[in-house]
Amino acid sequence: MEKTSEQDVEMIRIHTDFIKLEALLKFAGWCETGGEAKERIQGGEVLVNGTVCTMRGKKCVAGDKVTLDGRTLQVAEGR
Repeated sequence: MEKTSEQDVEMIRIHTDFIKLEALLKFAGWCETGGEAKERIQGGEVLVNGTVCTMRGKKCVAGDKVTLDGRTLQVAEGR
């Protein structure tokens, strides 16, 4: 996985078919621990493609956009 920024959307490149939402938040540096990610996801603070997502095991794939605290990232294929 690698991180790159493009304007206001941070691109997160993955080299697998998907990344779970909880792991994505940790990898992006938006949450320090899995426990923090779990709380924020289950608390309804995270949007996936513009919709609140409370499933920490949600599989995010290339093209998905995730928003937290006014910041947005997009999952991109890194192959």
